[in-house]
Parts: sequence; structure tokens; C-alpha cells
Amino acid sequence: MRMPRKTGLMLMAAVLVAGCGGAGDDEVSLRKIRHKGNGPDEFSILPSKPLEMPEDVSALPQPVPGGPNRTDQDPVADGIAALGGNVGAQRTGAPSAAHAGLLNHAARYRSDPAIRQTLAAEDRERRQRYGRVNVLRILPGDDYTQVYKDDWLDAYAEERRLRRRGVQTPAAPPAGDG
Repeated sequence: MRMPRKTGLMLMAAVLVAGCGGAGDDEVSLRKIRHKGNGPDEFSILPSKPLEMPEDVSALPQPVPGGPNRTDQDPVADGIAALGGNVGAQRTGAPSAAHAGLLNHAARYRSDPAIRQTLAAEDRERRQRYGRVNVLRILPGDDYTQVYKDDWLDAYAEERRLRRRGVQTPAAPPAGDG
């Protein structure tokens, strides 16, 4: 017994419409690589520092429930120390007077204090627009790459442009090497 043609078309239409459904949230994910397991994310686990006996046990601070542990990693403080900065100044929140010149130089072109929120809104709108257009996602690959490929900087073309203008590019290989 054959299925009537209209029934087959209706089933195909239902399958297509069902495939267009989403979670209903405003966030459009462009990555097809997803963590599907129940275990922890191996990249979110930081190894703790080795245990060591303090010189004076009575000088240890009182433990605070939910507070930091002496063996917890602090990547920001570790980076500041590795670059020769003052880790203690990082904790105060206010920049030190020694860094005033650097801060003034970095802010010389003025900046938008809400730049992160502006960029997040533009990114969300772009991902939603692309998510509405690319409903069928037939081709393999990363949708994030497809959305942002027009914004990529061609490093070699930029290097050639800078060298033509006489700008030194010391991190790049010499002009004759490729």
C-alpha cells in the first residue's frame, strides 16, 4: 500500500518545520562543537599550588568559608608577578601613581566606557541574523567562521601594506623570505 502524495508532502513539511525549532532563547550559538558528556570540563580545572608549611603558623589568616585558599591559583597575580609588577597594588583596585603615564598614554584617543556592552549587543544581533538565514546548515564546518570570515585580517596583506608605507615590522620575517 502506497502513501498518498499529500500525506508524504505534509510529513516532509512537518519534519522541516520541526528542524527549525530551537531552545527559544535569545542566545544563538554558532559553534557546532558541544560538550555532551556529564563529566567536568577539563579546561575549567586549575591545578592547585603545592602545599607548603608556613614559617609561622600563628601568622596564618583566619579561614573564611567560601573565601580564597592559599593553594588556589591566581592567574592574574601570577601574570603581574611574572611581568615584574606589584601584586599587592593589583588588590587595591586603584592604579598606582607609577602607572599614571602608561594609563594616560593608553587613553589618549578616548574610549567608550560601555564598549564591552556595545560589542556584545552587536555580536548578539549578528549571530541572530545569521542564525535566521542559515536555517538548514547543510554544509559541514563551523558557523562562527562563516559569520566572521569577512572581518578577518589578512596578516600577510597587512604586512605588505605596512612595509610599502615604510613601517618597520620587526616580528615578521625579512621581506625577501617569502
